[in-house]
Amino acid sequence: MDEIEILRLSDKNVVPTDDFVFSVIGERKEYWQAIISHASENYKDVSGSWNYYNDGKQWVYKFVEKKKTLFWAVLLRDTFRVTFYFGDKAEPIIAACGVPSEIVESFKTSKRYGAIRAITINVYSKTDVENIIKLMEIKHKLK
Repeated sequence: MDEIEILRLSDKNVVPTDDFVFSVIGERKEYWQAIISHASENYKDVSGSWNYYNDGKQWVYKFVEKKKTLFWAVLLRDTFRVTFYFGDKAEPIIAACGVPSEIVESFKTSKRYGAIRAITINVYSKTDVENIIKLMEIKHKLK
C-alpha cells in the first residue's frame, strides 16, 4: 500500500472535527455517515472518538461498542480506510459472510499481531460500506 495516500493527522494539539473530516473525504462523507448510522441504529452503547497515538504519531478514529473496539479508521486523500482485527476463530465466519474472496484471502494471509490479524478496506463505493457492515456484524457478535 502506498503510504503517501495516508493523510497523517500528526499535530496532537489539533483534534479532528467532523467538518475537517468531511472536507478531507469529500463526497465519501455519505459512506462515513452510513457506517456510523448503521452501528448507532443496530447496536447499543456505541461511540466513536479521535485519539492521538504516539506510536504512529497520528490521530486515529476508534469506534467502540461498550469497551469492545469494533473498528479503527484513518483518513486518506478523498476517502478513508477502516480496519478490523479478528482472532483465528473468526476466519470461517468471515469466509461465509458474503464478503468478496479478496477480503477473505487478505485476512488469511495478513500479518499476525499475536493472536489477531487485520482486515482493511479503503472506502470508495457503496459495496465497500456493505462489506464493512458485514464485518462489523461479525465483530459485534463475537465474544
